[in-house]
Amino acid sequence: MINRSIQFIAFIMLLPLATTGFAQIERFVAGTHYVELDAPVNTRDSSKIEVIEAFWYGCSHCFRFEPLVENWESSAGTDVDFTRFPAMDGLMKIHAQVYYAAEALDALEVVHEPVFNAINVQGNRLQNEAQMGDLFAEHGIAKDKFETAFNSFSVRTKVNQAEKRMQDYQIRSTPNMIVNGKYIITTGENVKTQAEMLEVVDFLVEKERLAMSTAGE
Repeated sequence: MINRSIQFIAFIMLLPLATTGFAQIERFVAGTHYVELDAPVNTRDSSKIEVIEAFWYGCSHCFRFEPLVENWESSAGTDVDFTRFPAMDGLMKIHAQVYYAAEALDALEVVHEPVFNAINVQGNRLQNEAQMGDLFAEHGIAKDKFETAFNSFSVRTKVNQAEKRMQDYQIRSTPNMIVNGKYIITTGENVKTQAEMLEVVDFLVEKERLAMSTAGE
């Protein structure tokens, strides 16, 4: 009788946790709050949960999203591999080239925010190499070094590869978030705010974390 009472008490104590889990599962649904890609895209580190922000420097929504995603990144788990992905179409392509040039120069932390500000605050659309070189120079990077990186084979190769991945990720707008090469999240009718988009990301990260832990058993 005592054992049965203990079992019943344990069941009652665990019930709220179970119902919370079910509520979370019901809250974010594939096809409603996120899209599951037909063909998963390989991640750069299979031992971690990859989270990608697909963005464009000229996108005002991406500009407003930056503080949110930076705050999210600062509290992401050590098993999360966060990176940015410059989306491209038309003028977006040259801005993607700027991103990869900055990466090649190990200067992303220096110029990432200034590029956003130049376009979205100062009204400088950064439409050509000369304007971009001037901006890099303003932040301590010699124009000739920028031009060399900007026109390098490795940077152009990364841009071409990113253009292919743009199709693989099925990106149609920015900002988007991609979790572990499997799921894409964007704002819309069912995910109304950027903050909620990050809630969906957290949900999917936890989903992947659980899948990885059970796979190792």
